[in-house]
Amino acid sequence: MSQRRDFIKKAALGTLGISTVLSCKELTEKEGDASEKVAVKNKKKPLIISTWNHGLPANEATWKQLKNGKPALDAIEAGMKIPEADPKVRSVGYGGFPDREGKVTLDACIMDHNSDCGSVAFLQGIKHPISVAKRVLQNTPHVMLSGKGALQFALSEGFVEENLLTAAAEKDWKKWIEESKYKPVINFENHDTISMLVVDEDGNISGGCTTSGAAWKMHGRVGDSPIIGAGLFLDNEVGAAAATGLGEAVIRTAGSAMVVELMRQGKSPFEACKEIVERIYNKHKNHKDMEYLQVGFIAVNKNGEHAGYSLRSGFNYAVYDEEKGNRMEDAQFKMSWDN
Repeated sequence: MSQRRDFIKKAALGTLGISTVLSCKELTEKEGDASEKVAVKNKKKPLIISTWNHGLPANEATWKQLKNGKPALDAIEAGMKIPEADPKVRSVGYGGFPDREGKVTLDACIMDHNSDCGSVAFLQGIKHPISVAKRVLQNTPHVMLSGKGALQFALSEGFVEENLLTAAAEKDWKKWIEESKYKPVINFENHDTISMLVVDEDGNISGGCTTSGAAWKMHGRVGDSPIIGAGLFLDNEVGAAAATGLGEAVIRTAGSAMVVELMRQGKSPFEACKEIVERIYNKHKNHKDMEYLQVGFIAVNKNGEHAGYSLRSGFNYAVYDEEKGNRMEDAQFKMSWDN
């Protein structure tokens, strides 16, 4: 937990929430040759893997739905709605940090084993963007709706518009206006996207992602979370991957799609996540974002192997299976944050 707190104090937010300015120090490799390590095998189904601590209650709700015979998309929706409705989760849905103008804007996507997908970006006033994304998949010929069009669609589907800016988030926003002058600030909270990958009883894979994005972002900014192939991607013949961290870096590398493609070529989930993190590092080591860059991936393949890997320390993820139940696992990483 101390490592997690250290990371929270220093991690910049793309999809994480708030950006921070840190000095980029000499890299520290985690002990041992990580490339020789393999993903965790879990051939028992179902299996759920999701990012960060708020993945635990999300996993619980998703697991309950799966065990009650609900389809994977319904189960994912039920799980994602838990952090979306929790005002204490300050980077997802209700209570999420606003943009520079004080507006809470939400992104989400969902994808099933047939590669059908739905997504919403820059959605305002709707507490559960994951549910709207699922309706886009089910009730439209499109993949993504954004902004006013996404809101119009949500209202036509019976969703109710409401104010998502809580008193706590508004207070923090006003303080930021006074002190930050649009410069990155330190992230002291547990903020980030929640991404979830599910292998159901039949071995089919689905996934979802939902977030309120980067705190204090420019109005209209969209991160990787609603972009199929960036924040989330799956191929039911191969496996699935999802991202966390600075969305711009994930978008630049089509991160989740590349993880899946490496698994198609025979790499384990761990090897695939690690290789794409290395690729992101190589493309960003001289980039202006590098001093506060954090990116991580989770992945699962058709053999039931799962893994996570991140650029910097502190990333963890929740895993739920029949054998060991619901628990947190720490991801391996390339670099440690300088203390």
